[in-house]
Order: sequence, then structure tokens, then C-alpha cells
Amino acid sequence: MADSLNERSQNILEAIVEDYITSAEPVGSRAISRKHSFNLSPASVRNVMADLEEMGLLCSPHTSAGRIPTGKGFQYYIDTLLEVRDLNQNEKQNLRNSYRFQNMKMEDVMQEVGRVLSGLSQYTGLVMAPKFISTVFRQIEFIRLSQGRLLMIYVSETGLVQNKVIEANSSLTAQDLEYISNYLNSELNGLSIHDVRIKLKEELRKDRIHYDQLKQQALNLSCAALQDEVEDQLYVSGASLMLGQPEFSTPEKMKQLVQAFESKKVLIELLDRGQSAQGVQIFIGSESSDIDLQGCSLITSNFSNQKGAIGTLGVIGPVRMNYSQVVPIVDFTAQLVSRVLDREIEQN
Repeated sequence: MADSLNERSQNILEAIVEDYITSAEPVGSRAISRKHSFNLSPASVRNVMADLEEMGLLCSPHTSAGRIPTGKGFQYYIDTLLEVRDLNQNEKQNLRNSYRFQNMKMEDVMQEVGRVLSGLSQYTGLVMAPKFISTVFRQIEFIRLSQGRLLMIYVSETGLVQNKVIEANSSLTAQDLEYISNYLNSELNGLSIHDVRIKLKEELRKDRIHYDQLKQQALNLSCAALQDEVEDQLYVSGASLMLGQPEFSTPEKMKQLVQAFESKKVLIELLDRGQSAQGVQIFIGSESSDIDLQGCSLITSNFSNQKGAIGTLGVIGPVRMNYSQVVPIVDFTAQLVSRVLDREIEQN
């Protein structure tokens, strides 16, 4: 089995994976024998490749004499053979210089992160903003749209903005709405949305006689605005770069990829998987896995602030991705964004 690979088999598997990452072409025994200093004949390499294929780590596409790694082969490479080096100080500074966070709104920060991740990796950058329930309340405002309808504008401590249209008493004046906003901003500031919901439920359970009419309206409006789940905010950059990869050159593969990027549902589900884990996570999509994007790999890392708001960023590319290059970029970028979130809180 794969767990019992000897050093020679590991070396040949590693060489095939890394050559395939570079070329996107099947790798033959003669090329391995010539390129790598294993002191093995093509026949000996071929025998090892046959064993690796029997284990399900390699496969032979079409009638090619070469082999390519399977999803299982890539997984073994990532779990056992991949060496990820730390970025040196110059590389870290260059990465910091790639981002232009100064005076940006938080939505713009999220888009900037996706843009830079895509540019540096030449794959598709993904950023999922912190989930609504984990954000910390800073400010809420209500704007009248028409009879019985209000626009709620919620701003978190890190500057993320959520908008929602809600039903309301048509008799509320602009002065009433200002009073309600000021009251809620005073009562709820600094609480997570999770704690806000608990506080609102407790207040509404109390005897209504303790509240004047406008305060009661404030509680009702904030419940309507903040109790429901809000759609996750996902920022996708460089989606077209994936279509240029040879793995996705067929119309069927292109269609599958475009649909995934347009609906965002699959991408959000994949990013959600990494939120419960620490550090960099690597998900490989293959026919034998439960990941919905076959032929793709996703490298993710969480970013967070000191008050518990957690988001996820990452890079999605072909399984034939340069992991040793992309992993440290994703990891360090998550650290940078975490510091940006904390700085935003300190400034507000």
C-alpha cells in the first residue's frame, strides 16, 4: 500500500508529480532516468512506475507511455513529500508591498486580497468575508424607501457593510428613525451578532410596559434586521485564468467551472470546510473525493481578529498546482489580513 512506499518509490513519485506540475504532460520513465540523478535505468524506473500505478498513485492517460499522478497520488505527495519553506524577509516585504490597504473600505480590502492572490499565483483568488454572525456590531442605520419599507445598513467593527430591506410601521418619521438608530447603537455597540441576538431575545421577553413606544419599535426593527442569516460575501478574482489551464480546455470542463464560479455555492461550501481548522488546508478534487470540483485543488487559510470574526481566503487552481509556491503565499496573506482587521478595530 501507499503507506509502505520505500525511499526509491517516494523519490520517483515525487519526481513525476513535480515534473507534471511543470509540464502538464505525462511523464515517461526515460525522462525520469535522464533528468533525475537516481542512478536507475529506464527499465527500473518503469517497474517502479508500474507498482505505483497498481497502488492507484499513478495512471496512464489514453495510450501514452507516460504516467500522471492520480488524486490519490497528489494527496500522498502533499501529505508525505511536499516541503513548504518559509518566506524570507525580502519575500515577506515584497508580499506586503503587493497589497494596497491604505484608506480602503473593508469590502475593497477583500477584493484587493483576491486580486493579489490571483496575480501572484496565476490561478483564481478567493476571499470569503467573516460570517455575519461572527461580526461585531458598530453601527446601524435605517433609511425610508417607501411606505412600510426601510433599508437597514449595518456596519461591523472591521468596516464590513450589510444592507437589508425590511418591513416597518409606515408612521415612523425620519426623526423617529434617527432616535431608534442612536438607541440601538448605544445599546448594542461592541457585541457580536451572536450576543446581539441573545440580548434582543431577552429584552423582548421582558414586560413591554418597561419600554416606551419608540424603544419597542427599535427592538422590533433590530430583530427583523439582525435575526436572519445573511448571505456569505464571496469575492472571486482571476476566474478566467483557470480557463487557460489545459485541464479545463474541453467545453464540458469549461461549463462546469464557469457554473461553479457564477453560483458561488460550491466555492462557499469548500471554504466553509476550512473554517474549523487551524493553518493552511489543502483540498483536492478528484473522481474519488467528495469535492465537487473535479480536477481542482483549493488551498485555504483563515484570517481573524481578536474578537473572533473569522473569514477565509485561498487560491483555487488545477490539481497540478505549484503547492510549494502557493501555500506560503496563502499562509502569509492570511496573517496580513488578520492584522488589518485588528488595526481597523483599534482605529474605530
